[in-house]
Amino acid sequence: MVTSSVVSSSAVDDIRLLGGVQVRRIGPVRRFWAAHPRLGDVALVLVVVGAFGVVGAAVVRDTVNGIVALGYYPRGGAEHWVVPSVWLAGAVLGAGALLVRRRWPVVVLAVLTAGAVASLMTGGVTGVFGLCLGMAAAAVASSRDARSTWLLVTAAAVTVSAAMWWFQQIGILEMLLWTGYYAEEPYWHLTEPPFSPERRIVSVVLLVGTLLAGVLVGFASRDRRRHAHDIEERYRAVARERDTSAALVRTAERERLAREMHDVVAHSVSVMIALCDGAAAAFDRAPDASREALGELSRTGREALADMQRVLGALDTADATPQGAGLDAVVRRFRTAGMPVSAAGLDTPLPPDTALRLAVKRIVTEALTNVLRHAPGTSAVSVVVRRTGPAVEVAVVNEAGTGPGTGSGTERGIVGMRERVALLGGHMMAGPRAGGGWQVQVTLPCPDAGSGTAVEEGPR
Repeated sequence: MVTSSVVSSSAVDDIRLLGGVQVRRIGPVRRFWAAHPRLGDVALVLVVVGAFGVVGAAVVRDTVNGIVALGYYPRGGAEHWVVPSVWLAGAVLGAGALLVRRRWPVVVLAVLTAGAVASLMTGGVTGVFGLCLGMAAAAVASSRDARSTWLLVTAAAVTVSAAMWWFQQIGILEMLLWTGYYAEEPYWHLTEPPFSPERRIVSVVLLVGTLLAGVLVGFASRDRRRHAHDIEERYRAVARERDTSAALVRTAERERLAREMHDVVAHSVSVMIALCDGAAAAFDRAPDASREALGELSRTGREALADMQRVLGALDTADATPQGAGLDAVVRRFRTAGMPVSAAGLDTPLPPDTALRLAVKRIVTEALTNVLRHAPGTSAVSVVVRRTGPAVEVAVVNEAGTGPGTGSGTERGIVGMRERVALLGGHMMAGPRAGGGWQVQVTLPCPDAGSGTAVEEGPR
């Protein structure tokens, strides 16, 4: 049996809803940015270049003026345009690198580390590279395992910290202390700003804190993504199981309908053909027998139509419930078709279980139909139904036929009988007899059945 593993489109929509909204529990704003990551990257670039780039360059230029007023930088020196230019160029480079951090996080981290070192060596400032390095660290932590993340981020932190220790001239404290300071004449003249370990330590601590925060944010994002993915996979599995179960139910229903239609059509048509042939043969010499065969033909057709309506659900359940096993009518029909059937125990009381009663009727009908098809001209056919303790036994035995069969059949008859017996927990034996002919032996469990003795009947 082949079942589809494709999840239905409605199930996929449910999975996306549960995985993206209820599992991650994001609000409408975050949901919008999650649905448009490229738009979020562009907005981030604009913030980095605009707020931290342009504004930061203006602030650092004012800081240079304050340093000149203190006498640390000479008036008219290159620092007036070099430092702001390096700062702004770093903002553009950092923002551009952040655009591809999702695709190449390690490469972006390395490029930003090199850019920070170059910015310190050229202008003595880290610029926006510290903030960009934190974002790159988050991207690395979100896409790499913990060991690789810590190795890469630690290498970047050590490299940039060393460059700060040797080359930084304007850090966060210098910008806070010296921005906006003006004086007519500098207090003193120095060839370069003095080295201050305290200010360098503050810058290093700020850098390490930014990288650490980025790593933690990346780990949290990765964990949320994995958790949401696990939940989505569970829902996918549930959806696949639901679809598979539905497919199995549909397949079982198709098989049941095929089995029932085989029982109705194949059995009834075979009997009706035999009745027609018998009526035609006896039309001139035995008109009464011909009329009896035609009457049985009409009854068989009506019963087949009623059975087909029941199978297809056109009748109510109450109408479809058999009022009895109907074995007398089945045997009479085959006798009318010319089969020498002897029966025993047809009036044996059966339990009210509809499935068991219907199974007995179908098994007897199928067995007799097979005799009619494959053993024409048989000299004797016996049907025995009896209750022995907690079981109902059915036996249909026939002698070998004298003529050729009417066809090879669909091989669904024996299979259908075995399926019915298996569903009721019984067992079945069907096969040729040692002395010729065929036999079908069926035992069906019937816990509430009492003991009984078969009553032999001769042909009517």
